Amino acid sequence: MTASTRAVVEELLRRIGAGDPERVAELYADGCDWKLDWPEAEHGRAETPWIRHRSSRADAAEHYRQLGEHHLPEQVATEIEWILVDGDDAVVLGEIRQAARSTGRAYRSRFALHLTIEDGLVTRHHVYEDSLAVAQAFAVNDR
Repeated sequence: MTASTRAVVEELLRRIGAGDPERVAELYADGCDWKLDWPEAEHGRAETPWIRHRSSRADAAEHYRQLGEHHLPEQVATEIEWILVDGDDAVVLGEIRQAARSTGRAYRSRFALHLTIEDGLVTRHHVYEDSLAVAQAFAVNDR
């Protein structure tokens, strides 16, 4: 069970890195429990439309499309530090480095991604990240 979970997580990370939203979405189950650790009032804002809960394979593809559309591709980097696996569950720890396309501001955000893999598909995708760093990078007005 653990080897299968790890294999799916590693393939998911490889596909995310390759930047093809449709191929990434193939690894998500319809009915996926997708949550982000952001205040509900901040979900789906014009500056950060990818930040919202999701539940379908089509939602997953849209998430990765929107991420790509709102960031400068030449400034995207992710460092994976750990992949911890226990049965069907995995936790990915690392840091993302990106820049907001709308403001040009770069940011770094440490993250934890909790995934559950069932029958070779992601059924849980919970992200915990530095939402303040992301919000500040996309803030239209300078503070």
